[in-house]
Amino acid sequence: MLKIGVFGVGHLGKFHLNNWKEIEGVKLVGFYDPSDAPAKEVAETYDLKRYTDIDKLLDACDAVDIIAPTNHHFALCEKAIRKGKHVFVEKPLANTIEEGRLLVNMAKEANIKMQVGHVERFNPAYLAIKDMDPNPMFIEVHRLAQFNPRGTEVSVILDLMIHDIDIILSLVKSGVKNISASGVAVMTDTPDIANVRMEFNNGCVANLTSSRISMKKMRKLRMFQKDSYISIDFLERKAEVIQLGKPADGEHFSFDIETGSGKKTISVLNPAITQQNAIKVELEAFVNAIKNNTPTVVSEIDGFLAMEVAHQILEKISSSRIHSK
Repeated sequence: MLKIGVFGVGHLGKFHLNNWKEIEGVKLVGFYDPSDAPAKEVAETYDLKRYTDIDKLLDACDAVDIIAPTNHHFALCEKAIRKGKHVFVEKPLANTIEEGRLLVNMAKEANIKMQVGHVERFNPAYLAIKDMDPNPMFIEVHRLAQFNPRGTEVSVILDLMIHDIDIILSLVKSGVKNISASGVAVMTDTPDIANVRMEFNNGCVANLTSSRISMKKMRKLRMFQKDSYISIDFLERKAEVIQLGKPADGEHFSFDIETGSGKKTISVLNPAITQQNAIKVELEAFVNAIKNNTPTVVSEIDGFLAMEVAHQILEKISSSRIHSK
C-alpha cells in the first residue's frame, strides 16, 4: 500500500483528495495546509489527519502530492526529495528557472519518481490523437478563460499557456529556434492576455493565444501537417481528423472534391473518445510509475522544458514593453 501525503487543500487540492480516495493501492495518511479554516473543513469532511509539521507528514508517507501555490513548490519538493519521497507537483514545476533546474538535478541524484501536473496530457481528446503519431508543421492554439482571482499570483503564461506549451513540446519533435511574444496586464500586475509565436528548427510554427479575461471559455488546438488537419477541443473533449486521400478503414466519412489538378478524396474521422477523469488518470499514472519502476508520463524534465519556454516568453514580453516606452 503506497502511503500518500497531500500538501495544499485549496480548490484544486480538494479535487485531488477526491480522486486519491478512488485509486486502488494507495492510502491517504494526511495533509498539510497552513490555513486553519480550510484545513479544519477538510479534516472533518474527509476524515483525514491534519499535520502541522511538514517533516512529520513527510516521514509518514512514501510519496507526496504538492498542490500548494507555485512559490512554495521548490521548498516542499526539496524537502520531500531529500527524504527520498516520490513527488507529484502541480504545474509549473517551480517559481524560477534556477529552482526548476535544481529540482531536476535533485530528483536525478535521489533516484525518485517525479511527475508534473500537466493534466492536458491526460485529456481524452488528446489521448485519442496521440497514437496517430502526428507530425505538425503549423499549430494554432486558443486557451481562453473568464477572470478568476484564484491563480493570479502568476502570469497567464504560467497559469494557462503553459498547458499548451507542454502539449506542443510533446507533439513537435524539434528544438525551439525563435520565440516572439506580446502580452498585456489588464486585471493584475502580470500579463492577463498574451499572443506567442514559436518557431522550431524543423520548420514548424506554433501560434498561441491565452487570456484569463475573456467572456467565454475556449481550449482548442488545431494542427496542420502534410495531407491532414487535426483539431482537438480540450474543453468539449472532442477531436476531428481531416485527411487528403481515400480512407484505409470504414471509420471515416469521405467525399470527393474537384480541384485544379483533378478530383481529390477528403476523409473525415471523429476518433472515439474514452471519457475519463483526467486528474484521476494522471495520479494513477504517477502511482503506476512508482510501483512498476517506469518513467513518469510527464517527468520533471518535461516540466522544466515547458517552464523554460514560458520564462523565455515572459522575457520577450518584458523586453517588448521596455522598447515600446
